[in-house]
Amino acid sequence: MSFESIFTYENIQNIGISIGIFLLFLLVRKLFTKYIFSIVLRITRKVRIDFMTQILLAFERPIQNMFMTLGVVVAMVYFPFLNYNNPLFLKIVSSLFIIQFAWGLYNLAASSSILFARLNERYNFDVDNILIPLISKGLRFVIVAITFTVVLQEFGYEISGFVAGLGLGGLAISLAAKDMLANMFGGFVIIIEKPFRIGEWILTQSVEGTVEEITFRSTKIRTFADALVSVPNATLANESITNWSRMEKRQVSFSLRLSYETSREKVEQIVRQIDYLLKNHSEVHQDTIMVNFDQYKDNGMDIFIYFFTNTTVWSEYLNVKEEINLKILDLLREEDVAVALPARKLYLDSESDNHLKDKSHIRGES
Repeated sequence: MSFESIFTYENIQNIGISIGIFLLFLLVRKLFTKYIFSIVLRITRKVRIDFMTQILLAFERPIQNMFMTLGVVVAMVYFPFLNYNNPLFLKIVSSLFIIQFAWGLYNLAASSSILFARLNERYNFDVDNILIPLISKGLRFVIVAITFTVVLQEFGYEISGFVAGLGLGGLAISLAAKDMLANMFGGFVIIIEKPFRIGEWILTQSVEGTVEEITFRSTKIRTFADALVSVPNATLANESITNWSRMEKRQVSFSLRLSYETSREKVEQIVRQIDYLLKNHSEVHQDTIMVNFDQYKDNGMDIFIYFFTNTTVWSEYLNVKEEINLKILDLLREEDVAVALPARKLYLDSESDNHLKDKSHIRGES
């Protein structure tokens, strides 16, 4: 076939028409994005239709790409060197439309966590914040899997054999992925039992910190050193978990050791005054207050002090504890009572010999 027979006037004219059609669709795509889409999006935001707004944002880019794909299809009608009825071309075009539609659904599923969270706040649905991201990720996985199978069927591949092969190899896959399955079931246990939520402060044998994210495989925890730790769900589900964020009050427990020079009356007086101080403090929980002369120690007498603060916030708890400690210090100074200090008596060699001689003399030894 000669060059003149290929690039005839009619072929060049059809090529020009094809390019013009494609450029026209590109222009319509830009006008749609700039004007029509922006106006519709502004209306939905004004009337506060959250779901409609999320749909528009999710399908914005896929719709733009659909304009380009449609432009290619229409342009190919006039393109002289390609038969637009070609089966392979039609399958590719059909697959592109399927992928772009699935892309919009994928974006919508990705933004569904934000939508569910807003609906949960507005209408007070009983939906756990841990469950919402997992639902979103599960929907995205299903959309990708269905899109993959539909595109394969579009090209004539038989999916039933592929699925049967997966069923036969299920045992091998489950053995190879037993850790992944264990972590997934651990995630389900965490969701069902709800030992903690996102944003809560927890303590386990593995880590202590604030829960940031829960995925199918692991739970991400931000430690107080600002490090992010990923703990496998299977490990976390089998550990004892202390949820500090669900405390209703915070414990304070310590012993105050008085010296043996303190008289009985002074000990009773100190016990009564500390008890009075705690029972009249606005930040002390009044259900459980214990102040007692507890036991004798080697270098002093212990007063046991046990109570709870109303606040569970760490900084506020420390402020209350400091205030009470300072007031107890004032009480001890007012009563002229000394705190016991660890002490030892050392004997020098000469003093030790004299001490032994004195003891021998007392026993009548020569």
